[in-house]
Amino acid sequence: MPRLPAALLLAGTLLLATTPLTIGAFAQSENDVYNKIEELHGDAAGFDRPLRQLVRAMRSGDAEAIAGLVEYPLTVKANGETYDVENAEDFVENFDDLVTAETRRTVGRQQYQDLFVNSDGVMLANGAVWMGAVCDDNACQDSHWAIIAINN
Repeated sequence: MPRLPAALLLAGTLLLATTPLTIGAFAQSENDVYNKIEELHGDAAGFDRPLRQLVRAMRSGDAEAIAGLVEYPLTVKANGETYDVENAEDFVENFDDLVTAETRRTVGRQQYQDLFVNSDGVMLANGAVWMGAVCDDNACQDSHWAIIAINN
């Protein structure tokens, strides 16, 4: 085999070997995810309801229900553009531009054990949507779960 094609083959193999695995490739249980949410954010039990609401609303394309789960202002990346969404009315009016059909499908199929959790929040659909525990007061004694980013 000539040197150049062999070098390209080797480079491609190394690139594939160093590429991070997709989120679904990590074997974790629902309990693992729950414990990680509790450890990093607290109120893991409180996360369940907004997550279910979001998944159901994405399946049905219910823009108003999704808008009600958002923390505003919200930065949305979609179709190569960045949008600053100031309120629920703005979100609903521009829903089709802000949340792609692919994001709706992917979030609509989200499985709890496939969530990724870090100190920034909980990632759904390989990063298309992030939810976080948002403090309700300066002391952060109380919080609520909300959509904090959308990255189509």
